[in-house]
Amino acid sequence: MFTGEVLLAFGLTLIAGLSTGIGSLVALFAKRTNTKFLAVSLGFSAGVMIYVSFVEIFVKAQASLISDLGEKLGSWVTVISFFGGMALIAIIDKLIPKAENPHEVAKIEEMQGKDSINHPKLLRMGLFTALAIGIHNFPEGIATFISALRDPTLAIPITVAIALHNIPEGISVFVPIYYATGSKIKAFTYSLLSGMAEPIGAIIGYLILYPFLSETLFGILFAGVAGIMVFISLDELLPSAREYGELHLSIYGLVAGQIVMAISLLLFI
Repeated sequence: MFTGEVLLAFGLTLIAGLSTGIGSLVALFAKRTNTKFLAVSLGFSAGVMIYVSFVEIFVKAQASLISDLGEKLGSWVTVISFFGGMALIAIIDKLIPKAENPHEVAKIEEMQGKDSINHPKLLRMGLFTALAIGIHNFPEGIATFISALRDPTLAIPITVAIALHNIPEGISVFVPIYYATGSKIKAFTYSLLSGMAEPIGAIIGYLILYPFLSETLFGILFAGVAGIMVFISLDELLPSAREYGELHLSIYGLVAGQIVMAISLLLFI
């Protein structure tokens, strides 16, 4: 039975996943990569994720676990779950070949003017990038879904942050597939499908985890979500923002994201 909060959680996760399609549209209509926008948006996403992870998610996870397990054991489980989330996403990244890793920055102008149409190697790179991003987005879908179930006011800014960082991922899939096949429809489809791993992650989370949700399980999952988001921010978002060559803008975006997240949380006190 789908409750209102479950439907909201699915809806937010779907929005985050569909944003890879926005990246495709950017690549489709833009002649050059807007490095300033991408650097600021990636930094902003990192700021939102880091701030909310340490200030809200970790704290609420610890409170849930302490209420069920006691102060000492609950605190230990919180920390272990936090670093367990980091370990999970680190292992996923380790298993993805470097050439197809979604952390690799793709620019529209890099492919233009090259004799790459129908190039099998370029097509393979695009398809593997789509697969890699799909695998990478799976735990993000679970993270968004669990956050929305626990606290919808937290889930909305988290969804915005994940959606923003999915835009360059969409570009990374669209560009090589389009210039390998010459088909805008194929490139857009694969880019969109790579983001659908997020709602699939939410569905798996619902089917497997939702029937067993308790304060303890919520606390473990919530702490793991915090670890996943901090790792993504430090390992993916900030380095990617800097690779676009706009060093200071990425930090300005980071600070702006933290300020916006702080104000939004204060408004709900």
